[in-house]
Amino acid sequence: MQLLNVLEWAHVGREGGAGERSGDLTVAVLPPRDPMTRGQLRRMARLAREEGITVRWEEARGGAGAPLRTVASLLGPLRRASRIVVGDPFSRYVQLLLSLARTERGGAGEGDGRGIVVVDDGTATMEFVSQLARGERLVRWHRKGAGGARAALFAPVSASARRRMTPSADQRVEVFSSMPVEPPEHVTVTRNDFAWTRARFGPPTLTAGTDLVGTSLVETGVVDPDRYLEAVASLARAHGAVRYFAHRRESAEKLHRVAERTGLEIVRPDLPLELVARRGPIGRTILSFPSTVVHTLPLALADAGVTVAVCDVDPAWLTENASPRAQGFLSGVTGTARDVRRLGASPPVSPPMSPGPSTS
Repeated sequence: MQLLNVLEWAHVGREGGAGERSGDLTVAVLPPRDPMTRGQLRRMARLAREEGITVRWEEARGGAGAPLRTVASLLGPLRRASRIVVGDPFSRYVQLLLSLARTERGGAGEGDGRGIVVVDDGTATMEFVSQLARGERLVRWHRKGAGGARAALFAPVSASARRRMTPSADQRVEVFSSMPVEPPEHVTVTRNDFAWTRARFGPPTLTAGTDLVGTSLVETGVVDPDRYLEAVASLARAHGAVRYFAHRRESAEKLHRVAERTGLEIVRPDLPLELVARRGPIGRTILSFPSTVVHTLPLALADAGVTVAVCDVDPAWLTENASPRAQGFLSGVTGTARDVRRLGASPPVSPPMSPGPSTS
């Protein structure tokens, strides 16, 4: 998703005449080990290259010596760059690289392309901007506690990166996002309306059925697995859902339970859902729990005649390990979404649905 939003950011620069956004642009991809994410990243990298963007595939997690090799490989380009575009400001790897970059350029006036750009990373962008405004250390919203010894050891690097992402009168910071954010002083917010996605794909063919979008709230320890399964079954039954678009972090075991319980066809998207939906076919109604897609899909599908509906997370679904901020944050994600239908929390389902599972 971060790479998709780099393409969107570059497209806005091209359309607006800001040539530096699309001219000498290099993207460094630091892929995780997860096969699903790696596959999506490789396909997104091909799309980026088709747009004339240089893509460097850096195996930053490929063994004991990989981090040092990656840092050594990127140090020169980072220090020469007039502008640094960041996909995930919470990533320790990104923070390490950013702390090594020469981004503080005095006297960056209007029209000077130097500074930091944070491209959309979904709901994490909302938390990043609010923490930046409050001067807090950067911690993902679903994390509970201080992070232990490793976080303490990394604290100086994290603090250095945070300073580089903190705006001032002579250091420009831009946030490129489709999420509702209230920027602190000296931060420029550029609206991401998925113009590149709409121009490149679609409009999609619509099916008669309803599609349901999965979430990683179970995997991040926020929502109880059994309560989540009950909610999915209830939504599928109430709205006649046919397909379940899996989040890339959802486990095979969990998806098997979803398919077995509900009869939904499980779909593993090969690209971010915004592109999959735009290419189609896609249901006339898309159901989701609070997540990034309730903000992005209405934009990506603005001309397609699709209704996006969001089901709130009941506080009773939260685990005892969920962050104290979880309920308020999820309610904020839902409450600030535009052009969506609110469904409230899904009631318990009865009895279980029986059709056999299907996977694609």
